[in-house]
Amino acid sequence: MTASSRAESFNGAAAQYAASRPSYPPQLFDAIEELAGRPLAGARVADVGAGTGISTALLRARDARVIAVEPGEAMAAECRRALPDVPVVRGDGNALPLADDSQDLITYAQSWQWTDPARAVPEALRVLRRDGAVAIWWNTTAFDVPWIRAQHERIARHCGTEPKPTVRPDDGEAIRLAGLTGLRVARRQMRSTRVVPLDTHLANITSRSAFLVLSEARRHAFLVEERRRLQEALPDDTVEETYLVDLLVATRP
Repeated sequence: MTASSRAESFNGAAAQYAASRPSYPPQLFDAIEELAGRPLAGARVADVGAGTGISTALLRARDARVIAVEPGEAMAAECRRALPDVPVVRGDGNALPLADDSQDLITYAQSWQWTDPARAVPEALRVLRRDGAVAIWWNTTAFDVPWIRAQHERIARHCGTEPKPTVRPDDGEAIRLAGLTGLRVARRQMRSTRVVPLDTHLANITSRSAFLVLSEARRHAFLVEERRRLQEALPDDTVEETYLVDLLVATRP
């Protein structure tokens, strides 16, 4: 299964993605402002790989002049429905449909892994103004929470993927893995939690690309067993999800 196929799989689950995916904490955007050296209010921001507009809406709420860039037709349609006052254009990080020197900030929420950094970094620098910044972030697995770590391992086994290392890369390795070597990069990490119904938690899990490319029977088999397992452990069919938000902000040297 190619990365392109996995990226395109989100189009078949756009509504599920919009309804179940977690958001991001306010302190993330505080950190972006601090590390980028400018307020979001009034800034021209391109949210790349915007999906259904989860991060786009939060940037707009900070009074950023935001435009959403999204390659998937169904995901872009969800974004337009949720945010009718925000421009949404089709495109991806490897070939941005934006003018040179036009943006103060380019953001990639959960979407940098779908780019080729060798192409995406020069594209971002082309579109950014001279004093602009790139902000990349992910909701990552909180491996210090035992049940979340165990669930992550079950998901990897079921989907036939490699579990992620439980030891996180240091700053230098994170910058290298992201393909940002040669830029000035700062990193911040912060915890975020939400409490959701069990159904929302399971829908969130199966909105991930590793599940979306499985057969319906394989997805169903996991859901039945995981629901049984969690219902035995949970007192009231609610789940407290914990994330470690990992942020990289890059500027020109």
